[in-house]
Amino acid sequence: MVRRIWGASNARAPTFMRVALCTAFFLTLLLLSMHGSALVAADAPPLPTPAAPTHTQPQSALQDVPTLAQTQAAAADRFTLLAWNDLGMHCYNRDFQDLAVLPPYNNLYAQVVRVGNPPQIVTTTVTVDYAFADNTYSVGKSNFWDFEKALFGVELAPNIGLTGNGLDGPMAAKPNHFVAEGIPLTEYSDSAPTTRHPYQLATVVARASAGGAKLAQLTAVAPVSTEMRCDKCHSDGGEEGISTGRVETNILTLHDNENSGEYPPGHETPLMDRRPVLCAECHASNALGAPGVAGLESLSRVMHSKHAGESPDTTLGCYNCHPGPDTKCLRDVMSQQHSMGCVDCHGGMEQVSQNPTPWLKEPRCDTCHNDPQYAQNQPLYRNSTGHGGIYCAACHDSPHAIAPSREANDALKFIALQGRNGPLVTCTVCHLTVPDGPGPHGMAAPPPIIYSNWSYLPTVKQ
Repeated sequence: MVRRIWGASNARAPTFMRVALCTAFFLTLLLLSMHGSALVAADAPPLPTPAAPTHTQPQSALQDVPTLAQTQAAAADRFTLLAWNDLGMHCYNRDFQDLAVLPPYNNLYAQVVRVGNPPQIVTTTVTVDYAFADNTYSVGKSNFWDFEKALFGVELAPNIGLTGNGLDGPMAAKPNHFVAEGIPLTEYSDSAPTTRHPYQLATVVARASAGGAKLAQLTAVAPVSTEMRCDKCHSDGGEEGISTGRVETNILTLHDNENSGEYPPGHETPLMDRRPVLCAECHASNALGAPGVAGLESLSRVMHSKHAGESPDTTLGCYNCHPGPDTKCLRDVMSQQHSMGCVDCHGGMEQVSQNPTPWLKEPRCDTCHNDPQYAQNQPLYRNSTGHGGIYCAACHDSPHAIAPSREANDALKFIALQGRNGPLVTCTVCHLTVPDGPGPHGMAAPPPIIYSNWSYLPTVKQ
C-alpha cells in the first residue's frame, strides 16, 4: 500500500496532497516504532523473530534442539589431519661425485584424529598418503642416482630413496601415527628447477581406506637444503694453498695430507683415489645409523672439534656449515620473537663436539620450560607426545620451526586448521566442543578473539 501510493500517485497529486501523504507516511512509521514493530519493504526478507527465553520456551520447540548424543553422531565422520616434518631442516650434498655427508632423505609424520568428546587417534581404519604437487622428480635435480651404489651399496630406481619411498605414496601406519621416511626430496621445484626453494610443500591426505573417500587434507612443509657453505674456507687456495678445481676435492686432499698415515686397516687408500667417499664409512653418523670404524670419533665430534675456533660460536657461524645464510633454517618463535640463537640451546662448537650421542641426545625444551606440565616424555622433542597422545610437533611444529615461524609456508597448516598462525590452541580442532578444565600444559582455552600476532609460549622459571 505504501509503495503504491508513493510510487503511482505521487507524480499526479497536487502539492498539498503530496505533503499530506508524506506526513501520513512518517506518522505511520513513528506509531509502528512506538509499538515495537518495523516497516519492511515488500521484497525484503522478513526479520527473524527473537526467541523466547529458554526457561519459557514451549516443549515443542525444545524437541527441535539436537541432543549432545545427536551432535556427536553428526560429527562421527569428522576427522582432523595433523602433519609435520621431524626436523627443522634436512640437508643433502649438492654434488655426490666426490663425497657425501648426507643423501636426499626427508621424513614426514602424521596423525589422524576422529573429532569427538573425547577425540580419538585413528590408525587402523584409515590410510594416509603424501605427494609433492610441484616436486614430482629428483633425477636431474641431483646426481645422487649416479653414485648411490658406490656410496651406499644399493642400486635404486630413478626418484626412489634409500628406504624405497618415492616422491609420493602411502605413509606407514604405526601404533599412534603415520610416517614416510627417506623421501628423496630436493630443494628444486618442478616449476623452477634451478632455483632453491628450501621450504617445499607436501600434500598429505587421509582416506577412509586405500583409495577410499577423502577424510582430511593438509599442506605441510618438508624442509630441504644443500646450502652447506664449505666453500667459505675450502675454495681453491683457501686452505694450505690447495687448488684442485672443486671444493669437495680440496677437502679430500686436505684430509689425505693431514691423516693418511693414520687411516685404519681396510681404509688405507687415499680418499682422492677412491671417490666418491661416504664420510660415515669411517666416522659414525647417528643421522644415517652408520656405526663407522671402531676407535674413530663420530663425524659430529670431528667436525665440531676440528672447526672450533675457525667458525664463531654464533648463529652465523653455524650457518657456515648448516643451512645457511640464505636458507636460515633457524626460523622459530624463539629466534623471531625472543632473539635466541643456535648457541642458546646447543652451546658453542666445543660443547657440541663433546656430545657422546649426537642426534640422539639434543637440547630439551623442558630444560628451560621446567614446570612439570611441560616435561618431555621422551629424550627428544621430536619423539615426544603430550595432550591425548598427540605429538608435541603436531601442535608446535618441528624443531627450529616452532610456531609461529618466520616462513609463510610453515603457517599454512595452522591457518587451515584454526584460522590463524601459531601453535594449535583451538580446542575444537580435535574436540567436538570446548572441554571443561585445563588443556595442554594446564593452559585455559584461548580467548575467542586473538590478534594475528598472538602466540603461546610456556612460562620459563628462572
